Amino acid sequence: MTPAALAELVRNTAVDVLSARGLDTSVLPEAVTVERPRNPEHGDYATNIAMQVAKKAGVTPRDLATWLAEALTSQDSIDVADVAGPGFLNLRLAPDAQAQIVREALGSGAEYGKGDLYNALKVNLEFVSANPTGPIHLGGTRWAAAGDALGRVLSAQGAEVTREYYFNDAGAQIDRFVRSLIAGAEGAPAPEDGYGGGYIGEIADQVLKAEPGALEQPEGERHETFRRVGVGLMFEEIKQSLNDFGTVFDVYFHEDSLHSSGQVETCVEQLKASDHLYYTDGAWWLRSTEYGDDKDRVVIKSDGAPAYIAGDIAYLRDKRSRGFDLCIYMLGADHHGYIARLKAAAAALGDDPSVVEVLIGQMVNLVRDGKPVRMSKRNGTVVTLEDLVEAVGVDAARYSLIRSSVDSAVDIDLDLISKRTNENPVFYVQYAHARLSSLQRNATSLGIERGSVENADLSLLTHEREGDLIRTLGEFPRVVRSAAQLREPHRVARYLEDVASAYHKFYDACRVLQPGDDQANPLTIARLQLCEATRQVLANGLGLLGVSAPEQM
Repeated sequence: MTPAALAELVRNTAVDVLSARGLDTSVLPEAVTVERPRNPEHGDYATNIAMQVAKKAGVTPRDLATWLAEALTSQDSIDVADVAGPGFLNLRLAPDAQAQIVREALGSGAEYGKGDLYNALKVNLEFVSANPTGPIHLGGTRWAAAGDALGRVLSAQGAEVTREYYFNDAGAQIDRFVRSLIAGAEGAPAPEDGYGGGYIGEIADQVLKAEPGALEQPEGERHETFRRVGVGLMFEEIKQSLNDFGTVFDVYFHEDSLHSSGQVETCVEQLKASDHLYYTDGAWWLRSTEYGDDKDRVVIKSDGAPAYIAGDIAYLRDKRSRGFDLCIYMLGADHHGYIARLKAAAAALGDDPSVVEVLIGQMVNLVRDGKPVRMSKRNGTVVTLEDLVEAVGVDAARYSLIRSSVDSAVDIDLDLISKRTNENPVFYVQYAHARLSSLQRNATSLGIERGSVENADLSLLTHEREGDLIRTLGEFPRVVRSAAQLREPHRVARYLEDVASAYHKFYDACRVLQPGDDQANPLTIARLQLCEATRQVLANGLGLLGVSAPEQM
């Protein structure tokens, strides 16, 4: 019995108990919470439903808990129901009911863990969106991993997710990039406000290879050539880096298109008719302080030109016109102000501000030999996505960047995540999957086929470590749901580490295979079914992180 099924059973039982005594059943919540107690001696699961509703129902919590315990004990799926303290209810499942988790995991296969929290919700998920003026730095790499994982867990809950990269190919930073390329092509130092690093010379050389006479062109034409070819080359390199990292975007949206198509100008005229904008000192201002900003923001400057935020608002308007119900922005640590601004922008467009969510990511620091790693071979100033992948590989890089909440800074120890030991979290989880895959191969080599789960006697799985592992597997759907609901894919990574730990403890305590075993041994077959369910959960979870599930290591 999964935690969700148990919660439903407890609620239905509570309805019956209250109804039988003429008490109000409307006091019950729509969903009852059941949790695994910290001390396993207290039972498999616990609920505080009696303490939650007893007063509203006009009874004491302990009386209600006692009635519930009596009613639940009569259920075939409940072995023991005990009342603890002022009204906690501790539950221990019957072996066959507990084994239903194994049946569900194996029956659902790759679908196990998925839900319908966001069925048909159209989500625009924008992340990375680094300026096309250099390789993706470490902060953008964190978003490439965590953003992609968030998209996967939202999709696992039924959302229709579009991953979008906002390509900032308009503005002063592009001019600085182009001037840096021209300087590189001429063999001159980078402009004082330009970009340095070996990649500038590499791209400048590629521009000259594509356009051999570019340096001889008139200044304006030369600038446009280096812009067109150079930005395009940088953009393609960024896309390739992301693809190699396992992060593939559905849409690459060009900021410049908002200006060239007239969308910014049209949006500005729409905004002027909104109560959320006001005119003072010759400029138009957005009332962003109403949504937590430290000051209102200029949208249309006194010279009539749109401020940068006008493009942001036009971009939001474009997203909504494409039918997205929810627009999630994943931005860097220096973008806190955008939370209020974008919500104010939604209001100015006549939308509910809740259609906008802004997630802020914190810094990532790399450490090696106990010292910070700061220099990039190619960029010269910051560590890039390619640097990290070259050092530890895609799987270790992705997993390490996902397993911590993005709203907290994280130090990644390059020495640790390069180790092939249990100290390394990604190795620990992947090794558990590989070990389980090997176990099934070994069973086959011994002539043992686990057969179908329907024919296995899973009620034989009564060992304490078997129970711990089964209940851990049962948490997976709830973990995925929480990860999607809270926008926290790191919950999946931490959960997988719990699964690996529970499995290794089970394997050490419970013999699965020995020479001489055969298909006639029901306990061996039951344990092989449990092992395959564990492998399936690990594979499903790693898939949600975009990390491989190796069969051999």
